[in-house]
Formats: sequence, structure tokens, C-alpha cells
Amino acid sequence: MAQPWPTEIKLNRDKNLLTVTFDDGTAFALAAEYLRVESPSAEVKGHAPGQRQIVGGKKNVRITGLEPVGNYAVRILFDDGHDTGLYSWDYLFELGREHDARWRDYVHALRSKGLSRD
Repeated sequence: MAQPWPTEIKLNRDKNLLTVTFDDGTAFALAAEYLRVESPSAEVKGHAPGQRQIVGGKKNVRITGLEPVGNYAVRILFDDGHDTGLYSWDYLFELGREHDARWRDYVHALRSKGLSRD
């Protein structure tokens, strides 16, 4: 199966929703909060399995910029200063495809750690 390739990446006016359309016609609307808490950066994912950090308090985070990285990814800049995650096309597709399960797991993890989205 061919790797998904984005044909359009569009940030809404409020800078809180990124829509990514792929060459197979699939489109995902991904909230800034979701992208921030699922950042592929070491700050969130850790440096080894089991080091994932649950990031709370990002309900109102906004995207301040998008920077292309070669032909394979985009760096998303957030208004909380986070800018180290490189979102590959495959990872953006995965985030869209797995949104419901990932979001449910995130909300559950927040609660279990006594954190909130605010």
C-alpha cells in the first residue's frame, strides 16, 4: 500500500483546527489541542518506551505556524512555545485514523493522573 500523501494542509481562522487532506481523498480535521498532546516530540513521547508524558492544560492552545520539513513532514508551532515535534505525513494520517481511540485514552489518562484539559 502506498504511503498517504497530503494534498492540502489548511489551518482555520481561529488557529485551533488543522485540516489535512490526503491523495486518497481522506481528510481529517485535527484540533490543535489533540495535535499538541499527541506531539511526536521527545517532550511528549519520551526517549524510550514507557516514558510518554501526559500533557494537561492544553484545551485552549493555538497553532501559530506551520513549517515544512523536507518532503516528509511539517513542524507545528504552538502558542505555548512547543515547536519540537515533526509531524510526518504518515503520523498525521495515523492521528486522523486513530483519533477516537487516542482521544479516549488521553482523557482517561488525564483523569487517572488528576489532570485536566484546562
